[in-house]
Amino acid sequence: MNGEGNWSFEAVQSLVTLAREGVPVSVISLKLKRSITEVRSKLSDLGITPPAEA
Repeated sequence: MNGEGNWSFEAVQSLVTLAREGVPVSVISLKLKRSITEVRSKLSDLGITPPAEA
């Protein structure tokens, strides 16, 4: 862990699911109550390319 907000297993699962469904990062950040920067960083850590913003 690199000290950026602690991501629970459930939060990571939600993040992955939303990203795979093509939900934009801005919407994911609202749903998970995290900053866009945190969401992008976590997706990058997981090797997932964030969906394009609509």
